[in-house]
Amino acid sequence: MAEDSPAARLTSAMLVGALVKRVNAAGGFAMILAKGDAMSGVILVQVMDKGRESAIFERVSNFRGGHALMRCGPPAEEGPEAFAAYAERRRRSDPDLWLVELDIADAERFAAETIC
Repeated sequence: MAEDSPAARLTSAMLVGALVKRVNAAGGFAMILAKGDAMSGVILVQVMDKGRESAIFERVSNFRGGHALMRCGPPAEEGPEAFAAYAERRRRSDPDLWLVELDIADAERFAAETIC
């Protein structure tokens, strides 16, 4: 089976599950805020810093057969209401989207290593 065949790819549900388990096992906090399409839903990662929103990243294609994390959404200075509004808009336009919250040191690295 070719490595880039659909059967060889991990599903969004598997990637999100692995990320949550990995962060929790490392002593951090990870929670699925919204479940998306199990097979191929877009994954958004909301990074927290000691309970405060600091960034949102989206898993995107790197156009080389893999994936990368791209920062998206409002800057942290706009506050939690801006993060919530952004997530709500994205879910309205794409109900298959996953939203995962991570609160652990170096959360972006955890997400990149696990879902990219």
